[in-house]
Amino acid sequence: MARPIRAELSSSALRHNYALAKSLAKEAQAFAVVKANAYGHGLAFTYRALKHADGFATLELESALQLRQLGAAGPILMLEGFFEESELSQFAAHRLSTVLHSTHQVGQLMQADISRPIDTFIKINTGMNRLGLTEHSIRYALSMAATHKNFGAVTLMTHFATADDERGVAAQLRAFRPAEAAAKELMGTKQFQTSVANSAALLRYPNTHRDWVRPGIMLYGSSPFADKSAVELGLKPVMSLRSEIIGVQNLERGESVGYAATYTAAKKMRIGIVACGYADGYPRHAPGGNEVGTPIVVSGKRSRIVGRVSMDMMAVDITDIPSAKIGTPVTLWGEGLPADEVAAAAGTIAYELFCGITNRVPMVEVA
Repeated sequence: MARPIRAELSSSALRHNYALAKSLAKEAQAFAVVKANAYGHGLAFTYRALKHADGFATLELESALQLRQLGAAGPILMLEGFFEESELSQFAAHRLSTVLHSTHQVGQLMQADISRPIDTFIKINTGMNRLGLTEHSIRYALSMAATHKNFGAVTLMTHFATADDERGVAAQLRAFRPAEAAAKELMGTKQFQTSVANSAALLRYPNTHRDWVRPGIMLYGSSPFADKSAVELGLKPVMSLRSEIIGVQNLERGESVGYAATYTAAKKMRIGIVACGYADGYPRHAPGGNEVGTPIVVSGKRSRIVGRVSMDMMAVDITDIPSAKIGTPVTLWGEGLPADEVAAAAGTIAYELFCGITNRVPMVEVA
């Protein structure tokens, strides 16, 4: 019999979340962001569920080529652009759109010997201060985009740092306006589009929707906000991490469980041992001490983990779930237990939970 842990992936939930993004975006088109192996959900699964998406956005050339092999015919945006000039021949051959975030990249695109122009997303640094052109280099990039043969369609883009909190997007939108003005001045008759909204902005700020939106984490059923749940936003969980109880222990008052004896029973307890640990991608630092415990669902009933998460196992309090026994189903996160809640208890975010699922966990597609 196979080890019982598995990650169930709901294609209907993924389609629902993309449809919600599209309905909010109104007239804008929506890239489905599938970087990091579709946030740990699997690129092939995600493409099959969203093959009618307006476009896809990813990071690695290999994943873009896989999307084309799977059948993706629409736009594919490379979110960090190309890393070497030699990649540009494949960008052109496979009609990949590139982000340009530095004058170095602008120069390489100009020098490249390519078969066709490449559509470009000129990234403006409006305050995130990671990647992006500044006011001194924007005009140069726009001038080249307007006249050079290697530049195809042009889109101005930026990325918000605080769309998910009370600071919002106003300051970065103000910083974006000079780039739009420069584009109107320098592009001449060549039209351009804009793309600024990530998941948080798409959900909260309609004035950011523009021509293209870029939903990421919301597609997978997680909220980008600390103060609003995925359920409140109308999102459905795509990944449900499930396992079973593989052992039961009875603790007397004063006995402990797990490495370093971090949990000590204050009374008689029943403990279920679950086939899931940090080698599966569950966070080792998820609390299971006497004062707090990370939530978990056992046979449809909420409980908490106790003791330290180990490589292959964890312990759960089943004292008040008398029906729980070996073989009883457990949900680590997903349907019935939001990943955001588990992540918050563990001091992280759902992005990390999803991306952390390891190869030994089987992925099972469900409707």
